Amino acid sequence: METTDLKSRIQELSTDLFAQVVGHRRHLHQNPELSYEEEQTAAYVAGHLDAMGIAYSKGVGGHGLVAHIKGRNPDRALVALRADMDALPIHEENEVDYRSNRPGIMHACGHDAHTASLLGVAGILSRLTDAFEGTIRLIFQPAEERLPGGASLMIRDGVLQNPVPSAVVGQHVMPLIPAGKVGFRSGMYMASADELKLVFKGKGGHAAQPHQNIDPVMACAQTLVALQQVVSRHAHPATPSVLSFGRVYADGTYNVIPNEVEVLGTFRTLNEDWRYRAHAVIRQVAEGTAAALGAQCEVHINVGYPCLNNHPELTARLKNAACSYLGDEQVVDLDLWMAAEDFAYYGQHADACFYRLGTRNEEKGITAPVHTARFDIDEEALRTGAGLMSWLALQELAFVVENSEAP
Repeated sequence: METTDLKSRIQELSTDLFAQVVGHRRHLHQNPELSYEEEQTAAYVAGHLDAMGIAYSKGVGGHGLVAHIKGRNPDRALVALRADMDALPIHEENEVDYRSNRPGIMHACGHDAHTASLLGVAGILSRLTDAFEGTIRLIFQPAEERLPGGASLMIRDGVLQNPVPSAVVGQHVMPLIPAGKVGFRSGMYMASADELKLVFKGKGGHAAQPHQNIDPVMACAQTLVALQQVVSRHAHPATPSVLSFGRVYADGTYNVIPNEVEVLGTFRTLNEDWRYRAHAVIRQVAEGTAAALGAQCEVHINVGYPCLNNHPELTARLKNAACSYLGDEQVVDLDLWMAAEDFAYYGQHADACFYRLGTRNEEKGITAPVHTARFDIDEEALRTGAGLMSWLALQELAFVVENSEAP
């Protein structure tokens, strides 16, 4: 099939399947499941893969599924597409027909849209198997939102083996970009993310007799101020870094100094070498500052997702393909993003590209950020999501086939 004809066919199928993809998204949105608990979500995906006659494996990395759509000469090339499936512990505040049925759990990061889009891709590509050479691997991934991350567990279980894909492509909603547009960034794109827990230990007692106590609250306060120098005085000025603390728990009261104070925070950067040097500096500053005040500080660092790096050549090809499918004006360049994503693990094993799907619609009032109780998407984005991902997959397959030796 000619390239122009193939693009038109994908666009037609995307339109034909649009209502179905919206239905997938709304079902998943109404029935969210937290990380490592996606049993019913996986069953829903499996049921629709069965209905399409697409072979798959389940129970990969937990509740993950891996499906394959084979074209002509299926061993010539392999491209993998990934969507995550888990929700967040957030109580939805949107008043919509498809509102979450599970209090305190919500698809506030768009993973329902990702899974629905990939089911749409399955529907499109399963109708086009005579139009391409090679194989498309569909990765329905659990547990992106919680360490150690479903990507690492699926990789452990062999999702990138037998054979290794030439490329892994991921798509994620972006409420800063209008629906209908997509965004790409080559090279370093998203930050590493490590969880910090600081436990300050002192000697509690009556607040009117501070001279008899060792005050962990004051040790905590001075340490948090001192730790700001990790970024301002230790990080290279050209290296993006963030050190933030979001929870301080001191179980005292008006007139009681507690024995302990617990602090939770996050450290993020875009440089893996500096990341681990920063861990050492955090320990040194926290332990030293607390000790200077007679207290102790235990520093616990839970190493999280690595920096996400988009393979330059792959990203350039996919961006050009997106321009050919949507038009140049619908494809934008992305800024660095200090959030983290376990998709980064795929890029440690294969060429990978993680791009953004615009979901914003100001006229409809759809502007809320991800991870908030008012997050929603303009569902017109799903028309772009399924069609574009199908097009990108086939264009990359064609590139690999053209640049490989015939068997």
